[in-house]
Amino acid sequence: MTQFLSLVLLVLMSLAAYAGDQAGDFDYYVLSLSWSPTWCSETGDDRDADQCDIGRKTDFIVHGLWPQYERGWPQDCNSVERDPSRRQSNAMADLMGSGGLAWYQWKKHGRCTGLTAADYYQATRDAAEKIVIPPVFDDLDRDIRLPPAVVEEAFIEANPLLERDGVTITCRSAALQEVRICLTRDLEPRKCGPDIRSDCALPRILMEQVR
Repeated sequence: MTQFLSLVLLVLMSLAAYAGDQAGDFDYYVLSLSWSPTWCSETGDDRDADQCDIGRKTDFIVHGLWPQYERGWPQDCNSVERDPSRRQSNAMADLMGSGGLAWYQWKKHGRCTGLTAADYYQATRDAAEKIVIPPVFDDLDRDIRLPPAVVEEAFIEANPLLERDGVTITCRSAALQEVRICLTRDLEPRKCGPDIRSDCALPRILMEQVR
């Protein structure tokens, strides 16, 4: 009998692990804006990615719109919503650099929102449209090195509703990686959870020129 109960408990634990995080159960969003020249230098050039073509003039792209808990985040949720078509994902390339990234973000994060694929992609567009990219970074024509706080300040100046605890600057290999902006479920600016607020600690980071 004890052996039977142990087996039942093991099955239940396995089912719980398989179930994963629950779609629609989250507190807020993070809009992640990736500095394309950094990604191209580190990854995209080797993949011959379209967004890295010379003359394309790609600066910030949307890496993703991520549902968050106040601490931690859901991912890889089971969802009753249908996956997007290839056409729907490819239509996000103008914003996200490629349909492949759009699909990956849906699979890892979008399913956790509880939205349909079409609504998730639209929410991603709506979130991006709410944020003004600082003009100083538009078509950046030379490499520059600057403190992460200057990048943050530029976004706050261009978007007065943002506050310092609502914007996080990340770096990789001493270069700007992403600007992460926290938004409510209604896509309004808000403070980030404590696990998202940690800015890049380097005194200066590289922003490569836009190609």
